[in-house]
Amino acid sequence: MSMFRPDLLKGHRILVTGGGTGLGKSMAEAFAAHGAEVVIWGRRGQILEEAAREMHEATGAKVTPMAVDIRNPAQIDEAMEKIFAEAPLTGLVNNAAGNFISRTEDLSANAFNAIASIVAHGTFNTTVAAGRRWIAGGHKGNILSIVTTWVWTGSPFTVPSAMSKAGVAAMTQSLAVEWGPKGIRANAIAPGPFPTKGAWERLMPEPLARKLGDGTGAANIPLRRMGEHRELANLALFLMSDECAYLTGEVIAIDGGQWLATSGNFHSLTRLSDEDWAMIAEAIRATNSRDRAQRTT
Repeated sequence: MSMFRPDLLKGHRILVTGGGTGLGKSMAEAFAAHGAEVVIWGRRGQILEEAAREMHEATGAKVTPMAVDIRNPAQIDEAMEKIFAEAPLTGLVNNAAGNFISRTEDLSANAFNAIASIVAHGTFNTTVAAGRRWIAGGHKGNILSIVTTWVWTGSPFTVPSAMSKAGVAAMTQSLAVEWGPKGIRANAIAPGPFPTKGAWERLMPEPLARKLGDGTGAANIPLRRMGEHRELANLALFLMSDECAYLTGEVIAIDGGQWLATSGNFHSLTRLSDEDWAMIAEAIRATNSRDRAQRTT
């Protein structure tokens, strides 16, 4: 049973990037269950369509899937034009991301760009595409970006993500001031560990979990457990609602106290050997190969 009234987001129209799987799907379904019309973006059209169908069947809400690669500015603008031609958005959730663990000295320029093109460039271009339409039409808007607690501490072995997410946090605070007079709010959520299949296989592959002896990492979290998707979705519901219309420019951690206790990053991996890193790289390559095969079938 939800802690919010069923019509909390009635009249809202919210776009969630990366909305077909993981935390994006959980947030999108929560928005739909509380009265919002939802648009979900992602690269894999079939997965988006299945997710949209599941959400509609569960909530009765209108859920529109759109296959959009946010690494491509032209695709972003074309899709955003289609959305606004039907009706303005009221909210945007920048959730699409990518990440993997690696020693920084092993990264190529392409490896860095694989993350930055989604997290930094894609988030910026999607936000501006919505923002300029809100401003031109005199509409209010609400931006929610999903970052990490590494925006405050940095994170070894995930430098492209740490750099990009820190940039998104800076964008959030900057736009809260710049676009506030235009009726546009901007906030961010910094989640701790909320396991999702795709991300977890690249950040905590099974061989690494065995090596560290604690696949969940819950022992390092003051509340001694991982986060549940509904908990993050509840925070997103609050931030997207009209009931907190005076809240802007904030980056809110939801991590069971992890970053206060341990910085919430991958500092423990400094003790790994060259052989360990070779094992991790092979596990991540296998995951990437499987996902590429799934996208082409």
